[in-house]
Amino acid sequence: MLKRFFTICILILLLFFSSPVYSLDNSSKTIENYTKKISNKFTRTYCNTTKFGISYEGALAFAIGETNKEFKTNKLNKLIDYSLLKNSIVNDLENNCQVYDFNISSLETLKFN
Repeated sequence: MLKRFFTICILILLLFFSSPVYSLDNSSKTIENYTKKISNKFTRTYCNTTKFGISYEGALAFAIGETNKEFKTNKLNKLIDYSLLKNSIVNDLENNCQVYDFNISSLETLKFN
C-alpha cells in the first residue's frame, strides 16, 4: 500500500513538474532561407543608398553596418557559409541593381559574431 502511494506521488510530481524539450530546427532549408534574407537586406540597402547619390564605398560601408546591426544576434550566424552568402549577394546585386563590377573581396567585413 505504501509502495503504491509513493509510486503515485512520484508519477504525479513527474507529470506536473516536467517541462517539454523541443529540438532546435537547424535544417539546411532554414539556413538557406536565413542566408537569402541576409542577402536581400544587404542588396536592398546597398541599392537604395547608391540611388540616393552616396558613393559606392559609402554605400558599401552603410550596407555592411546596417546588415551587421540587424542580424548580429541571431543564433544561426554560426552556421552560415560566408562564401555562399557573398556569392548570393553578388548575384542579387547583378540581378536587382545591375551592379556588374562589384568586388566580392569588399565583403570581408560582413561577419556576424
